[in-house]
This record gives sequence, structure tokens and C-alpha cells, in this order.
Amino acid sequence: MPLPRPASPRVLLADLRAFTKQRSRHQWIAAFFAVAMPVVIIVGFYLDGQTNILPGEQIVYVENWPANRTDAEIVAQQKIDQAKKEAALKERQEQFKRLEKRLGME
Repeated sequence: MPLPRPASPRVLLADLRAFTKQRSRHQWIAAFFAVAMPVVIIVGFYLDGQTNILPGEQIVYVENWPANRTDAEIVAQQKIDQAKKEAALKERQEQFKRLEKRLGME
């Protein structure tokens, strides 16, 4: 079966003009919305994927301890670290209490 000859651009434009003249106004509006809605959804997904939702880089400091530490040294250091952690937590709670008072949320 032989393939049809390729049409010239002039024939293509004539076919497009004939096709567009047969369509009514509401069909063009419906066609516009049929194309615009998926485009809006795809663009929305693309823009949502570009937002900065991941946490930034974090620096983690690692302490180097000698291998021959005693259990007493380990427990003492853990108590110091726990006290620092509790002090930071208490300070954070105080900050929230000050914010609560400033916003009048008592």
C-alpha cells in the first residue's frame, strides 16, 4: 500500500482555516479550558516541587574520645551533657512563655 504524498504548507493552512470556521464560539472556549486546566495542574506540580521544603544543610560536630575512658568518666560527661540539654530546654520554654505573654495568650 503506497503512502500518500506529503501535503504542502499551503494545503495545511487551508485545512486549518476550514476546520476553525466550522467551530462555534462555545467549542473554542471549551477547547481552551480543556487545554488550560491540565497545563495549570502540571505547572502547579512543577512549582510545588521547586519550593524549598527540605531542611538546609546541617553541620554535625563529632567529639573524639579516647578508647580507654573509664565508665565513671562516661557517666560524668553524660551528666554534664544532660544538664546542658535541660538548661537549653528550660530557656526555650522561657522564650515561649515570654512570647505567650507578649501575644496575650495567657
